[in-house]
Amino acid sequence: MLELLQFISYLIDLYTYVIIASVVMSWLMAFGVINAYNPMVRSIWQGLNAVTEPLLRPIRNLLPNMGGIDFSPIFLLLACYFVQAVVLPNVAKVFM
Repeated sequence: MLELLQFISYLIDLYTYVIIASVVMSWLMAFGVINAYNPMVRSIWQGLNAVTEPLLRPIRNLLPNMGGIDFSPIFLLLACYFVQAVVLPNVAKVFM
């Protein structure tokens, strides 16, 4: 069971990197550093959105409108770190 919890922790680590990549790519597209009409860029962007949007959309619905700033990735990263630091160790203690 501990191996499964460790694997879940690795998946959460991977997901945090995907969230950060999505945020950085959105900034690069917004400032015109990369061309959003390039097919390769578009396919990467669609892949990142397909992975991150199912968890970001409910957070965006809960947060008030902050203008052009999106704080939902910050809250999602905090939730991922909370699960890794609090939930998984306590579940591991139950199975020890």
